Amino acid sequence: MFGRIVLIVLILLIFIGLQSCKTSKHVRSDENTKFSPNDLLSFLTTRDGNFEIYTMTADGNNVTNLTNHKSLDFWSSWSPDGKYILFYSNRDGNNEIYRMDANGQNQLNISNHPSNDYLPCWSPDGKQLLFTSDRDHKNREIYKMDIDGSNCVRLTFNDLFEEVPTWSKDGKKVLFTRQLVEMVDTLQITNGEIFVMDRSGENDKRLTFRKGYDSGAKFSPDGKKIAFYGQNEDKNFEIFVMKSDGSEIQNVTNDILEDYSPDWSTDGNWLAYSSGTSKQYDVWLINLITKAKVRITHEPKRNETPVWRPK
Repeated sequence: MFGRIVLIVLILLIFIGLQSCKTSKHVRSDENTKFSPNDLLSFLTTRDGNFEIYTMTADGNNVTNLTNHKSLDFWSSWSPDGKYILFYSNRDGNNEIYRMDANGQNQLNISNHPSNDYLPCWSPDGKQLLFTSDRDHKNREIYKMDIDGSNCVRLTFNDLFEEVPTWSKDGKKVLFTRQLVEMVDTLQITNGEIFVMDRSGENDKRLTFRKGYDSGAKFSPDGKKIAFYGQNEDKNFEIFVMKSDGSEIQNVTNDILEDYSPDWSTDGNWLAYSSGTSKQYDVWLINLITKAKVRITHEPKRNETPVWRPK
């Protein structure tokens, strides 16, 4: 009888241990994390009814609406000195690229084109920007132009959809997503993969060869790694980090929520990202050393696409 009781207790302990391990995989810790007041993030939110661009400190405080416009204002890219922000807006009837001061003042249309322009990214030297546009092809191509809107140059020439171009830290390379149509057995599959090319648009090279859609790629501050979002084996979106040559891909979020749009902190130790479900998205931080996760927005609706201000 005693032996039977011991056996039952052991089984219960093993079951509790397994459940604990399973749960801990999905725990998100609101740990007390100290950030400097200079650790500022821009992000997007619908808390005012439509998408607006906000800033906040990395502890989730000092929240400020920068755009405050009835039209859609989307995306954000900081100038290297942290004094300005690029975004795009449909306030002129089509999507145009705007520049504004870091406090939201002096919002200026710099693309000023009848087609739709999206997803601007400021170059590391502060002189140019990357963006996508349908001005030459409905599937959108990647372009670069001077920060005043002059000298626009088309970088990609194909029939495939491309998005989210971002610079390497030395400004010599461009990361981007290209949507591919591939045959898997007898099925035609649409897939998004991460590519890199020279800043001239030449020598494009595919970095990821994964199932599902990969996008939002950004180089780490030292240029040795790339963070991006993509699907795991269960088709859930997670944040991944890989070496800059596309090797050694690691799932760093590994949870049950949908995770998107990573951005590196200036010291390379943290990623800010969007996480949630269709009912609620929030801005989270993850420490890449400890894997501790911190939720920093709690407002209803969508809070997403965080970007660290350069120091």
